[in-house]
Amino acid sequence: MRRFILFVPLVLFIALGYFLWKGLSLDPNAMPSALIGQPFPQFKQPSLENPEQILTNADFQGKPLLVNVWATWCPSCREEHPDLVALAKQNKLAIIGINYKDERPAAQQWIRELGNPYLFNIFDEQGMLGLDLGVFGAPENYLVDAQGIVRYRHVGPITAEAWTEMLRIANVQ
Repeated sequence: MRRFILFVPLVLFIALGYFLWKGLSLDPNAMPSALIGQPFPQFKQPSLENPEQILTNADFQGKPLLVNVWATWCPSCREEHPDLVALAKQNKLAIIGINYKDERPAAQQWIRELGNPYLFNIFDEQGMLGLDLGVFGAPENYLVDAQGIVRYRHVGPITAEAWTEMLRIANVQ
């Protein structure tokens, strides 16, 4: 029995080494989402441009689209914005904005100055829709299919690779 106890530290060391080695193969940027394969959360939020206009899921049913979570306080969103404007001009995929935990006048000025790639912007001042989406921060992008199902999530600024993957998933080339 004493000899068995001598091997316990060796077994623990091997097990710990295995888990550390396995962790090296994981993508640190991958952020799984419970929403993949699920319907986009139900919402009822005001428009950024017109506070009296209330937007709901019904406003974007029937076509695939990219939902971009952004804010004026987010430096990565500023980096990403010219790419979104360029992508919108390609007319391959509609882009909807969710202005996340922001101030309306600052966000409206941002759109006027930097361009508006969005069909419309949802103003999520309290971050409740972001909470339902599982947003960690801005920017985040969600690909939603024509049936309103979330198919893909990208955390961080959109890259050429991410855009290509979204178009592939949306089957829009």
